[in-house]
Amino acid sequence: MRKSRQKIVGMSYAFRVQDIVRIYDEHARSGLSNREILRRYIWPKYRICEKTFYNIINASADPRVTERIAQAERQLTLFG
Repeated sequence: MRKSRQKIVGMSYAFRVQDIVRIYDEHARSGLSNREILRRYIWPKYRICEKTFYNIINASADPRVTERIAQAERQLTLFG
């Protein structure tokens, strides 16, 4: 019998997803294409390829990632 395990999402990955989505949302309103946003603003900071960029944009809707981000924000407000 095989156990089903869910992959644990790390905090650094969750913060990276959050930051990349923030940068993307900030510049998408100006009418730039996704590729141009990646080249101008995201690639100089994170050095990721276009496929990884799209995977991260899709991961921002993943409940495991959103729960991890919410968990980190709750923890930061506990001591702040």
